[in-house]
Amino acid sequence: MKLQQLRYIWEVSRHDLNVSATAQSLYTSQPGISKQIRLLEDELGLEIFSRSGKHLTHITPAGKLVIAKAGEILREVGSIKTVAQEFKDEKKGSLNLATTHTQARYALPNVISSFIASYPDVSLNMHQGTPVQIAELASQGEVDFAIATEALEHFSELIMLPCYNWNRCIVVPREHPLTRVDSITLEQVANYRLVTYVFGFTGRSKLDEAFSRAGLEPKVVFTATDADVIKTYVRSGLGIGIIAKMAYDPESDSGLVALDASHLFDYSTTMIGCLRGTFLRGYMYRFFELFAPHLTRDRVEEAFKAANQSEVDALFSNLSLPVK
Repeated sequence: MKLQQLRYIWEVSRHDLNVSATAQSLYTSQPGISKQIRLLEDELGLEIFSRSGKHLTHITPAGKLVIAKAGEILREVGSIKTVAQEFKDEKKGSLNLATTHTQARYALPNVISSFIASYPDVSLNMHQGTPVQIAELASQGEVDFAIATEALEHFSELIMLPCYNWNRCIVVPREHPLTRVDSITLEQVANYRLVTYVFGFTGRSKLDEAFSRAGLEPKVVFTATDADVIKTYVRSGLGIGIIAKMAYDPESDSGLVALDASHLFDYSTTMIGCLRGTFLRGYMYRFFELFAPHLTRDRVEEAFKAANQSEVDALFSNLSLPVK
C-alpha cells in the first residue's frame, strides 16, 4: 500500500469519480491513476469503486470506509509536514480560512491586516460559503480554520472556540415611522415586510425563535446571504431590514437609520474552530488572539486537551465575551 494510492482514491472521491479531472488536478495521467487504484483494490481484496465499463459509477460501502481512513492518513501526513515547516521557518507557510460573507466583510478586515503585517510570508487564503459548506471544508482538512455562527451541529468533528457575541439592528429609510419610536417591539416589526438573512445564515435562527416565542408570523418577503444586498433592497422600499449590527456603517449607509434590536433577539455567538489533532503553528495561535484576544495560546492549548466539545464549552463558561 502506497501513500500515493491513498491520495488517488481520496482525490477521485472529491472529483465526483471523474478520473480525468483528478489526473488533471494532480498533474498526472488518467491511466496511471486507474492502475494504482486497481493495484490497491487487489491488495485489499475488495472494490473501492463500482464500475460500468471504464467509468466509475459509485463508491462501495467498503470503499467509503477506506476513503475516510485515507483522508485521516493524508491529514496526518500534512500535519507532519507542518511540524517540519514550523521548525524550518516559523514565520513562513499558509493559512486557509472558511467563513461567511458577514464575517469576511465586517469582522475580519482589521484582523487580517494586522496578521499580514506581522507575517508577510504567510499566504492567507479565504473561502466563503454557507455554514454547511464551511463545516465540510474544515472536516475534510481543506481549510485550517472555520469561522461561523449558525448550523454548529455540522461542526462536530471540530473544536469550536467562542470569539464574540453580537446582535442585530433594524435598518429603515430615514423618514420611516419606526424612527419615531423610542423602543421598538416585535409586534411593531411584524407589521412590516421584512428583508433579512437566508435561514441558516448569520444568526437567522435567533430571529425566527424570537417571533415564534411571541406567537408572531414575520412577513419575510426577501432573503439574502449578504447584508449589503439586504440594505440595497431596504433602500428600494421593499421592506425593513434585520441585519447584524456590525454590518451597519453610519457613513456608507447614510441613507438608512439603524434601530437597536438587541432587546428583541437573543445574542448570537461567533465561533472559530479547527479539526481536533491539528498541529497549530505559531502564527495560527497569533491569528486566534488577533481575532479574539481572550483566545491566548494557553487557553487554546487547554481547549485542545479537552475530551469533547462540552468540556471545551465549560472552559469558557465563566468568560465574558466581547460584544460587537
